[in-house]
Amino acid sequence: MIEPVDPVLGGIALGLLAWGFERYRTQFVKSDLVLATTFSFGIVLFTVSPWVYDSVGNLLNINQRFVLFSLLAHLAMLAIVLYLLTTVRETNARYSDLVRNLSADQVAQTDGGKRTIFIVIPAYNEGETIQNVVKSLPETIRGYAIQPLVISDGSDDDTAENAQYNGTAVVEHPVNQGQGGALKTGFQIALERQAEIVVTMDGDGQHPAAELERLVSPVIDNEADYVMGSRYKGEDHSNNGLVRENGIVAFTRLINLLTDSDITDCTNGFRAIRASRLEEMQLTEERFSAPELIIEAKKNGLRIREIPIKIEERQAGETKKPQLKYAIGLTRAVLTTWIR
Repeated sequence: MIEPVDPVLGGIALGLLAWGFERYRTQFVKSDLVLATTFSFGIVLFTVSPWVYDSVGNLLNINQRFVLFSLLAHLAMLAIVLYLLTTVRETNARYSDLVRNLSADQVAQTDGGKRTIFIVIPAYNEGETIQNVVKSLPETIRGYAIQPLVISDGSDDDTAENAQYNGTAVVEHPVNQGQGGALKTGFQIALERQAEIVVTMDGDGQHPAAELERLVSPVIDNEADYVMGSRYKGEDHSNNGLVRENGIVAFTRLINLLTDSDITDCTNGFRAIRASRLEEMQLTEERFSAPELIIEAKKNGLRIREIPIKIEERQAGETKKPQLKYAIGLTRAVLTTWIR
């Protein structure tokens, strides 16, 4: 017996199937065709062979077919939402890769023949401080040429213009990609130009250039592959609030627990990495890169060393890290990097 709603459901099934066919015919999106065909088949089965749903309903102790259909429809909707979220993440990842590749093309190829340390400086609206940072960098350290590389990450001030000083390479992201995205651009450029060591430091003046030789020496001397600075072993003049200080301690303890490490300052962005080991690390974080770098270094067997350094007070501007959002993002970054 045909129910009054059956023609409506049949029309919905045909509409879904037509949509999936059109998507595949015009754009060859196979996943949409499979989803549309599956849901269309399920709707047709509901109208033509209701005994199938009745059997499933009996197993689940659900007596009404429409109640069961509603439950299955909600589960299907959940699956669609998860699929869309995955698609959005994949699209964002492809877009970020495109931004990095286009940005990397802005830097001229080096002549080669020199042992080089790339100083990667991600900067977002650091126009007031960035020139002082690049001016403070030495030209060489222990026979290695220093190549500053500033990534202006979607800045809408004069960061890129002020960073142009004495051979500093400057690239601009057209849109903000986050500190992790800016670092990945810098790593890509450094690897393409045969850097031997990559140093990361902030563009706000908190990381003194005078600490650079101590930071890179364990890598140069083949005593470590990943050297990170610690304000808690050295001097901290950053004037972080109590909430942020406690947060750093808590996340550091979490990373130590998960990775059997013994570090003291997990969010410090002043680090030196052997460039050849960067390619072994799976870096996906666009914004919360500090814990990802540490955990990936540990998982890939890099020799990690933490040294005491001085952290200065920020020279100008304000921090770009809102407390609650930053804490949530760090938690997600730590757990996802550890699990994957």
